[in-house]
Amino acid sequence: MTTTTDRPAPSDPADRGSSAFTARVALGKVFAPVPSEFLLIASTALILTIFGLVMVLSATMATGAEGGPFQTVLRQAMFAVLGVPLMFVFSRLPVLFWKRISWIALGVAQAFQLLVFTGLGYDFDGNRNWISIAGVQAQPSEFLKLAFALWLGYVLYRKHTLLGLWRHVFIPVVPVSIMVIGSVLAGKDLGTAMILVLILLGALFFSGVKLRVFVIPVVAAVVIVGFLALTSANRMARITSFLNPNCLDDYYNGCYQPLHGIWGLASGGVFGLGLGNSREKYAWLPAASHDYIFAIVGEELGLIGCIVVLALFTLFAVGAFHVIRKTNDPFIRIAAGGITVWVVGQALINIGVVLRVFPVLGVPLPFMSQGGTSLVSVLMACGALLAFARTLPAAPPVAPAPRR
Repeated sequence: MTTTTDRPAPSDPADRGSSAFTARVALGKVFAPVPSEFLLIASTALILTIFGLVMVLSATMATGAEGGPFQTVLRQAMFAVLGVPLMFVFSRLPVLFWKRISWIALGVAQAFQLLVFTGLGYDFDGNRNWISIAGVQAQPSEFLKLAFALWLGYVLYRKHTLLGLWRHVFIPVVPVSIMVIGSVLAGKDLGTAMILVLILLGALFFSGVKLRVFVIPVVAAVVIVGFLALTSANRMARITSFLNPNCLDDYYNGCYQPLHGIWGLASGGVFGLGLGNSREKYAWLPAASHDYIFAIVGEELGLIGCIVVLALFTLFAVGAFHVIRKTNDPFIRIAAGGITVWVVGQALINIGVVLRVFPVLGVPLPFMSQGGTSLVSVLMACGALLAFARTLPAAPPVAPAPRR
């Protein structure tokens, strides 16, 4: 009796047990098509970062540091080289990671922020919101923004079925928010504290809480900001100069910086004076490469350059809001909402300060202002948005047109 040997049929590659198939699957995931929102957010972030490096170089060449005219932009470029890869690494992390890391991230960021009150901290422009470690300066509150948005997203996501009851909204959101925002206000940094309040309000809005619950923190924020403004001579000087219709009367005091900012912006006209041809950057405009970088954009590149910057932030906002609208995960909607309100809101406030729509608040223009901590933190936040964009449901296939 003859027997036949059973041979496995050459079936699926997975049955072969080869590592080549696993490698192909992994590569397939890496090179899988990404949603249009991913491309929109990533491309605008990269363009704004490169645009910012060019403008920082232009704004600082006239008053170059000790290391030469390229010292400042090289330092900023180092942070960009660190932040851009981090953005794409973060974009590969699953949503479950962001949920699990939220409490840890907030704890670490809060501990980092408290270092400003130790021997590592120092004052800058009247704010104690900076630390120096081995000669490297950092602003811990910038990382606190991202951690706060992720933490709010996770807490409100866990309670999304109970948000109709005010006590579930307030606990632990209110005590932790007071701790986070209070640690920044203790360093007298009202501008950053207002951005943290915007993140809180954005997260509450996109969580879908009832209007009466949402209004309470808004009123509380207005009262606190008003109190802090009235109790600070420096802040009151900024507000009174902003409200003064004839600001030239106070030219050498509170009006000096706002006036030179608006003069630089206006002198550019439609086409600008040309890249590198700013006059205000020759020590006339304080913080030309920091909070007033948009004024240098307007002076050198004119109205066209300003429109390009506004268009890029608009495209970034469109991509981010599409992520918020299309997602089915409450955590993504809330966390992405907080991050989007932070980046877009801070950009609008910065540009509004240059246009004298708001008093001087001291917040940088995201992606573009000089400041390594700010640049790295906002690129990390974009990485989280990109990770959220990867989870969006695929668009339904387009049905073929009927034949006639």
